[in-house]
Amino acid sequence: MLNLNSPDSNSNSLSDPVSLNVGGEIYTTTLDTLTRYQDSMLGAMFTGQISTLRDKRGNVFIDRDGKVFRYILNFLRSSSLDLPEGFSEMRLLRREADFFQIRPLLDEIRRRVEAGPLSLRDAPRGAMLLVDVDCQVRVLHFNLRRAPENYELRTCSVRILTAEIFCTWRAFLVLLCERFSYRTTQGPTSPLPSDQRHNRLKLEWVPRPDELPQDQYEKQQYRGLVVSDSWATQTHSGDLCDVIIPRRSPCEVKDMRGFVEELLTMSLAEGFRVDSVTPDPMDILNCRTLQLVR
Repeated sequence: MLNLNSPDSNSNSLSDPVSLNVGGEIYTTTLDTLTRYQDSMLGAMFTGQISTLRDKRGNVFIDRDGKVFRYILNFLRSSSLDLPEGFSEMRLLRREADFFQIRPLLDEIRRRVEAGPLSLRDAPRGAMLLVDVDCQVRVLHFNLRRAPENYELRTCSVRILTAEIFCTWRAFLVLLCERFSYRTTQGPTSPLPSDQRHNRLKLEWVPRPDELPQDQYEKQQYRGLVVSDSWATQTHSGDLCDVIIPRRSPCEVKDMRGFVEELLTMSLAEGFRVDSVTPDPMDILNCRTLQLVR
């Protein structure tokens, strides 16, 4: 039961430690922690600018989400946003931080969302991802120059790899276009969606066989496919030092098995799950058709 008749008119009625009842969850902290950011809602409440209410046990009552408040309180204590692995309530945390008007926390949440998986943002439910992959082997004849007037006829097999991707979640296709790129003589080139609605993406590349010289590979206008991480080097501030997580170097996709492995890694990280695999569900990396949903 709340005591609505005796609100605290100023912070003089509060002393350390301070007990809070936030949506039914009880927390104990100090005035210094609660007023760390004086221009926040909590700063105003506990410096007497806004009156507070108490429950029947004398705890200061705040009618907000109690479970998420623990992360807000810990941020006030340490200036660090420590979330458990797989935390899925970022939207709720952002809404609560906005209510309490803690600007540094809002900035940190925004940075996490922008640097993290798409699923931390406004990701739709019921999204579908369809992937058809194919590998065609062709015989290539070319002249290998031995001397100014000496050419040797050579033959090698090249694999033309194709992946046709359809996804109802356009942002995920944008992510694929950021992660995958073609390796050409002009440098890396990002693929583009193959339709105006940006729901389809077609990738076609040819890994260079060892027996095919680079100049002959370029003469045929073949191009390779590489994959890289979507974010650059990040620095996380610690108590004593900074921890640097380096960006993974671009890695060449040499076969369809490697492509499927990379695609699965990205899609599962974004909340997709495998729905069907053709032809053999037990051999997903060698599939021809893959369907995922989220």
